[in-house]
Amino acid sequence: MKNRSATPWKKSRTFGDIYGGRMHRRLTDNIFARAHSLQRPAPGQALPLLIQDNPSREFFFPVSVEECAAALRALPVDHGKGVTHIWLRRRPVRMTGPNAPLAQFIYGSGVRVIVLYPWRVDGRLYVGRKKPKPQHVAPYVRYGAKVVSDQGRWHVDFSQADLRRFYIEHLFCHEVGHHVDWYTRHWSGANARQTEEFADQYAVQLASDASVVVSTPYSAQGLAAPPGTDG
Repeated sequence: MKNRSATPWKKSRTFGDIYGGRMHRRLTDNIFARAHSLQRPAPGQALPLLIQDNPSREFFFPVSVEECAAALRALPVDHGKGVTHIWLRRRPVRMTGPNAPLAQFIYGSGVRVIVLYPWRVDGRLYVGRKKPKPQHVAPYVRYGAKVVSDQGRWHVDFSQADLRRFYIEHLFCHEVGHHVDWYTRHWSGANARQTEEFADQYAVQLASDASVVVSTPYSAQGLAAPPGTDG
């Protein structure tokens, strides 16, 4: 009899191999992440707390943590209630490759964190050596990205303005959608598909509210433009 621990739907705890499911992860997979190093906010502390890491020489953040906070304030007031941190996080060494998420919603231990990860300085996001299926690059194309092949590797390429819109209107709003969904339905791993659909729809419906942030030049906000942007 075959050992149940070896059945093909199991996830390998050693190598992270995935069997029986989709091999192409979505932009915001791992929405149930709980591992973090953040402390629970002190009583009476102004929220959300804003954290922006140094992303390293090869990466940059197309938006600032202050812009993310402004986008949260532009959304309906109850939607941001309970968000404890906005974290522009340096990408961990273990979190690389085409399957690495660009954003996450982290919860647990008294925190509710919206995390955005940086973009490559060369402007490219590699998506594999085979031409990606349209549904796998649809969120990028929706925001003006071009899907390009270069020396056998496929990547998406944004203009500076479109990349900023993509970060605020899609990535950030999507994670806020997970936060809103958590308080309305208390989702679990059993309904992960429904949570992704809810967050996608939330981002589409609320993008116009948050878009005021990326339509305002850095100079008008009193902020310095990050590398890779034209200010």
